[in-house]
Amino acid sequence: MKLFDSHCHIDDKSFNNDLLNVIENARKEDVRSAMVVGVTKKSSEKAVEIADKYENIYASVGIHPHDAKNCDENTLEDLIKLSKKSCVKAWGETGLDFNRMFSDQNDQEKCFIRQLEIADSLELPLIFHERDSEGRFLEILKTTHTKSRRGVVHCFSGNLDEMNEYLELGYYIGITGIITIQKRGLTLRDLIHHIPKDKILIETDAPYLTPAPQKNKSRRNEPAFVKSTFLKIADILNEDIDSFSNIIWDNTVRLFKI
Repeated sequence: MKLFDSHCHIDDKSFNNDLLNVIENARKEDVRSAMVVGVTKKSSEKAVEIADKYENIYASVGIHPHDAKNCDENTLEDLIKLSKKSCVKAWGETGLDFNRMFSDQNDQEKCFIRQLEIADSLELPLIFHERDSEGRFLEILKTTHTKSRRGVVHCFSGNLDEMNEYLELGYYIGITGIITIQKRGLTLRDLIHHIPKDKILIETDAPYLTPAPQKNKSRRNEPAFVKSTFLKIADILNEDIDSFSNIIWDNTVRLFKI
């Protein structure tokens, strides 16, 4: 079995003291690769630093909607330069988040649209973040859509109609440890049946969203725990774990052109 954590934040300060152990833990659990996702200029730089240092670790660069108020052309130019590194395989995490509104809607939309333009010009796949955008996120994706654009909807938490619209646009669906949580994951466990197997990615979003059973022992999520998410999906779909792990692995490397 080989697994790929398609979305983690092991650049987070909670990993400062034991990052090597975290990466070794992942490999012991058949997690052979991981994508470290940037959310600010600083975190993108650190993600690239980690990916440069460790084998089979990759990075993305981008500005999260929470930080959109700080998204200016100088920052984006720095990220474009950073994206030229061979370990950088994606752009993001970018999108819209109208839940906490750490940046106002206008700033979020301008930052998101500009990053779509940049990723398209660089031919990099996108890592999308969406929360409570009330259709605006999909509207922007549709009006700016290009046939060559690739991407994954990170930590999918929408409904069937929204999911089908993402799939029609050709995007992958990222599944986190939420699917393992008894009450919170109920809807996701139903929706997983409607996702084509060649469009599923697994992710931790570490250090957040720790899956069961690790949730009862550790507050900090880490790439090794993506195995629990994978095994839950395989169980729900009644899939052979070895062949199914190959499918999801192939999905991930195909999206990121690894």
